[in-house]
Amino acid sequence: MTSPLGRLRPERPQVRRVDDLAAALDLRTAGAATTDRTFTGVTMSSSDVEPGDLFVAVPGLKVHGARFAADAVARGAVAVLTDPDGVASVPPDVPVLVADDPRALAGPVAAWALGDPASRLVTIGVTGTNGKTTTTYFVDAAMRAHHARTAVLGTVELRIGDDAVESPRTTVEAPVLQALLAVAHERGAGALTTEVSSHALALGRVRGLCFDVVGFTNLQRDHLDFHGDMEGYFRDKSRLFAADQARRGVVVVDDVWGRRLAAEAPIPVETVSTHVGAPEAQDADWAVVEADIGLGGVGSRFVLRGPDGARHEAHSPLPGLVNVSNAALAIVLAHAAGVPLPTAIEAVAGAHAIPGRMERVVERGDGWPLCLVDYAHTPDALVLALEAVRPITPGRLVLVYGSDGDRDRGKRPIMGQIGARLADVLVVTDENPRSEDPASIRAAILAGVRDVRPDLADVHEASSRAQAIRDALRLAGPDDTVIVTGKGHEPTQEIAGVFHRYNDRDVFLAAHAEGRELHA
Repeated sequence: MTSPLGRLRPERPQVRRVDDLAAALDLRTAGAATTDRTFTGVTMSSSDVEPGDLFVAVPGLKVHGARFAADAVARGAVAVLTDPDGVASVPPDVPVLVADDPRALAGPVAAWALGDPASRLVTIGVTGTNGKTTTTYFVDAAMRAHHARTAVLGTVELRIGDDAVESPRTTVEAPVLQALLAVAHERGAGALTTEVSSHALALGRVRGLCFDVVGFTNLQRDHLDFHGDMEGYFRDKSRLFAADQARRGVVVVDDVWGRRLAAEAPIPVETVSTHVGAPEAQDADWAVVEADIGLGGVGSRFVLRGPDGARHEAHSPLPGLVNVSNAALAIVLAHAAGVPLPTAIEAVAGAHAIPGRMERVVERGDGWPLCLVDYAHTPDALVLALEAVRPITPGRLVLVYGSDGDRDRGKRPIMGQIGARLADVLVVTDENPRSEDPASIRAAILAGVRDVRPDLADVHEASSRAQAIRDALRLAGPDDTVIVTGKGHEPTQEIAGVFHRYNDRDVFLAAHAEGRELHA
């Protein structure tokens, strides 16, 4: 990957011996090749192999990674770590280390090879269904106010200092994460904040890293195609709060899952209640006791009560109660990570706009409606987004949205019902149809819309997402707000297995540049 971050590898890698690794992690060996060799990097992707790497070959959904061992060796891999089923696929002259679960060991192996880079940084991990990205950016703002340089990793980007590259996923694979920790330390960063997805926790991508502080936002319906049910989803999220994964935690206790996590976590946990007047506020360590949700259209003011009873006036730079929650959690997380409380409060209040998170793309004025982009793609997130925008909308609320293909189908009619109930004008379109028929996804959403709005009044459908945004702008007046949800910052749209360059923000800006005739 060519980027300002270079190879996403440290410039001065440590040279390690394969036999020392085997001894340190109690790994078995296989084959006749000697393990008396050195290696300088670790990767799980044969296409990312650099000369001197150890290739970790794990079972995949369709094929075993060991099938690519010969390719990895041809690219310069000097040894392979795999499971017993993968041994036979490794070329005979290559040292082979064997583990029953090599995926779970990829992180510890990379951490050992790089000299445990996390031990030289303050590390913060944030998990939960919604709010991870916003919270990590708020935390990073606070850490930047306390450290000369920081790193932030997540859904939007991988950024160290001022250098960044698009992120391939919410949480990168374990060897990449460890390499980024090493790069961050090498470049003088004092802290690293990362989103931690439930997929990453289930697949061991953060194994080998014990975070200084971890945070939990909420648990709402999402990814049930992967986790099976909410119990499985909670079980995977709670892995971040294991004793070997984190030293201490901060948990928002607004929902039953947060309260359960706080009660069951084996590590010390501080609790945060963010709903004013909620029963949880009585016993929570921290609580939002007052909130002005930003009727002025920008941020929100709130009062955070600390464990000692002291009241602290704070601000979220984004509107809506959901961002009061994200800001409160970020303040407590940063404080737990060593940032003085006044510094954390001030830094979060001044945090920059976050790509695709209540992002104001076109401001209201000169006949244009306010145009927003938000990542909300779950039922609960959509409710919170629309409720946040309603108070700053003098006229009608125009919603452009869809639902992903090859994902939880049960939420589609629910999304339809929510949009019909909370928005005035709907334009139903596509997100990432993936392998599914886009029209069938839209039909499922529209079925939910009909439950609330049988006559489909002010309901429109568009097969092109760009056209859907342009249709919404034509329908909107100067007092209206147009919000497009579901994709947020995403730079591509996946249709029938092909990734097309596409971004909601770019469509808004292009339409604005074309002028008033667009929605005259």
